[in-house]
Amino acid sequence: MSTAILTGAPVAGSSLEDGLRSLGFDVRTANDAAGVTAELAAVPAHERVALVDPRFVGHVHTLRLALTDPRFPAAAVRGALSVQPEARAALARAVTAAAATARTSGSGGGAPTAAPARALGPAESPERETAPTGVPATVPGRAGQARPPLGSAPRPGADAGGGDAGAASSADTAAHASGEYAESRSRTRPSGTAAAPGAADALTVAAPGEATHGASPDRAAAAGVHADAVQSRSVAPAEVAAMRGADAHSRVDDLAAALDAEGVPVHRPELGVLVAAVPADALSRAKAQDAVDAVDDERVRLRSAVKSRDGFFTTFCISPYSRYIARWCARRGLTPNQVTTASLLTALIAAACAATGTRPGFVSAGVLLIASFVLDCTDGQLARYSLQYSTLGAWLDATFDRAKEYAYYAGLALGAARADGDDVWALALGAMVLQTCRHVVDFAFNEANHDATGNTSPTAALSGRLDSVGWTVWVRRMIVLPIGERWAMIAVLTAFTTPRITFYVLLVGCALAACYTTAGRVLRSLTRRAERTDRAAHALAELADTGPLAELVAKAAPRGPSSYLAPLSAALGAAAVLAGTAAAGFGSWVPVGCAVLYAVLAGVAVAAPLKGPLDWLVPPLFRAAEYGVILILAACSEVNGALPAAFGLIAAVAYHHYDTVYRIRGGTGAPPHLLVRAIGGHEGRTVAVTAAAALLHHRNQGFTIALTALAAALALAVLTESIRFWVSSGAPAVHDETGEPA
Repeated sequence: MSTAILTGAPVAGSSLEDGLRSLGFDVRTANDAAGVTAELAAVPAHERVALVDPRFVGHVHTLRLALTDPRFPAAAVRGALSVQPEARAALARAVTAAAATARTSGSGGGAPTAAPARALGPAESPERETAPTGVPATVPGRAGQARPPLGSAPRPGADAGGGDAGAASSADTAAHASGEYAESRSRTRPSGTAAAPGAADALTVAAPGEATHGASPDRAAAAGVHADAVQSRSVAPAEVAAMRGADAHSRVDDLAAALDAEGVPVHRPELGVLVAAVPADALSRAKAQDAVDAVDDERVRLRSAVKSRDGFFTTFCISPYSRYIARWCARRGLTPNQVTTASLLTALIAAACAATGTRPGFVSAGVLLIASFVLDCTDGQLARYSLQYSTLGAWLDATFDRAKEYAYYAGLALGAARADGDDVWALALGAMVLQTCRHVVDFAFNEANHDATGNTSPTAALSGRLDSVGWTVWVRRMIVLPIGERWAMIAVLTAFTTPRITFYVLLVGCALAACYTTAGRVLRSLTRRAERTDRAAHALAELADTGPLAELVAKAAPRGPSSYLAPLSAALGAAAVLAGTAAAGFGSWVPVGCAVLYAVLAGVAVAAPLKGPLDWLVPPLFRAAEYGVILILAACSEVNGALPAAFGLIAAVAYHHYDTVYRIRGGTGAPPHLLVRAIGGHEGRTVAVTAAAALLHHRNQGFTIALTALAAALALAVLTESIRFWVSSGAPAVHDETGEPA
């Protein structure tokens, strides 16, 4: 159980203690700084602790947002602050400084007066009782500098979740969202910007000001909350802000500002029409309570469970009812991970139905695939509704999405063979390769640019202007064929057409989407004046998945930073190995020579930090080369079982690459380098597969056996390490908040 410490005697008739207990807090009271220090010391080191001004008036959901979100080391709203174990030491120092300041100001150089006894409770100075309601600002001059808690880098807790806290302009952020993976990190940002007047002591370098969040429909819409969340009882919605009255100064807000000043990022959730106030007197308290009564926080909570950015199909065909399923799950104690698992099982049953090869099976598969997607949306909405974020949950959600889609492809391929003997394994494998490469483009571009400085471009500005025209937003979101639109299309085509037609339409749609997003990102990269950080270059190097062969070349051929050498080398290497393999065909030694050349050029590409404008293209080019070679050799071999074996091999390798992505996005770095070297790196595996094709072409099942053995070995190695890491990971909680998973 977490602990909440009231920094003074509770106000008569207040429901604050009951609200805190309903959120799972053990409530204690401390009347002065010494008491707060003692209570802090009594709380076990592994528990979250909250400090709450006893005069606080606001919605329970306001306290839930500020005091229970596991993604942030510290979070605050007006009059309430919570910290996780990693920020406890900084809070203790801030409380000690507050007590010392109170003693100094209270003694006037002599014996301490009674004033220090209220050091963390109501302030005595009426001049400090200023603006109405809202959430506290951060320290002046730090408003744009608040950062995620860890690693996106810093990412999780920062996002997606984690840290797309970059210097990118809002227009450019909107432009990034045109791809399937909009940057998916939660932000740690202040909700206000006003500075407090008359900072008289060391702790209150800038006692927070308050940003007024009125409950008008316009404000509600700006906050992403429907106006119907504001109940018109005895008060009109437009009067809610006025009803909140004047707030008193709260030393709890001073502590939040002190944490900011010390470099501990304090997350301040956007409240919209929700209320968080510390009333100065009985009249202000009554007004604030009227403002609380005028807003239905359950409606706000339910609506905020839905992502702010989702695809057209998800927004209009799924979310209107899936949020209620999420609430139903929350009230019955179900966890997001349980719903995620149910979504996976539903999709696997759908794949099994498709594998029957019958029309009833195909229809059932389409229906179950949509049901799986509904559950897939529900798990994230449940996490947001109940604030049950976890690193393991984010990994399961992302990994299971890929497992569901690719298992369904395999089911369609099996169904086609059973229905009329149609072999569509090459199409299924091509769809998996294309979709995975699209994701790598999204990941690499976002990692390269989310913390770049001077991150502006005319292309991004145009994208931002287009976003101001309502209908273009939905068109652009649909063009990229995100997961909702893609799965709906697959489900309908499965039910009413054949697997071959389904794959043809899927490949064409994904290819057009890939061209659209990649071209736009290339244009933005060429026209922007951005300087990428060492962290971004390191992330791209980890995404490259370089093995020992390319590393040897990189060491032997060091080079200085060059604008386009890395992507040019990667592109030449990928083109050489793909063209050579396709031209020479199965059984030739030419692909082996091309693979060796590819390894050399891959080493040249990663010899220097990947900080050029197009260096984010290096990882997707490597993925296209490796996956493409396996696909071409399996398709050309005409060996029984080679294509399904190749499907398994690429699935195992793709899992490793997705695992790498989510570790980086979680702020924990790539898998151990020993594992990357042990499984050969992308260039080593490419050489191994081409050599197996050349050596075993004359054996009936030799190539199939080689691919199967390689797939099994890789799957065993990467799954063992991945499961060990994610189950025991100490990474901060992270969840995708801004974009729909591709």
